[in-house]
Amino acid sequence: RIVPGLSQAAPPDIMRGEETQIAGFMAINPGFDGVIALPGSHTKWVQVSAGEVVSFQTAMTGELFAAIARHTVLRHSLSDGWDDAAFDGAVSDGLSRPEATAARLFQIRAAALLDGLGPAAARARLSGLLIGAELAHARAYWLGTEVALVGAPALCAHYARALEAQGARPLRTRADACTLAGLKAARALLETAP
Repeated sequence: RIVPGLSQAAPPDIMRGEETQIAGFMAINPGFDGVIALPGSHTKWVQVSAGEVVSFQTAMTGELFAAIARHTVLRHSLSDGWDDAAFDGAVSDGLSRPEATAARLFQIRAAALLDGLGPAAARARLSGLLIGAELAHARAYWLGTEVALVGAPALCAHYARALEAQGARPLRTRADACTLAGLKAARALLETAP
């Protein structure tokens, strides 16, 4: 059996797979009303109420990060390290002025050449700018409501840090636990269906 995805007409959006994690999260956390964010290649922001998905939106932040890190001039400035302060500053920049993101991305390369910006700080800055711009766009989803993060622990930690800097207190849940709980919930529904 296949669990079907979800679609929405306005604005047009789809999800294929995350609905299982959402169902699992709801099974683990019955009565949750708020927003479930699923960070990944295509981050989903999902508003749920009364046990149902009300609306959702997708941001290609993870895919943009990978494409920029591997296929642009910034690839020469990045490493696998991390710098929390650089991330925090970039989240703030991306959130406060998302329209400047393209220019700020090139500033990472210029700062590496002119100011000695290290590759770990450059990587954190790239991530922070993109996540900050995403949070600016998704503000109506997360501002003033309960937020849950479902995904890989390391990526969820970045989103949690960014949200916490804005006063949110997200609940973190592992994606694998939600997937298993969602599959169990779907099986239970099938077993009770006529």
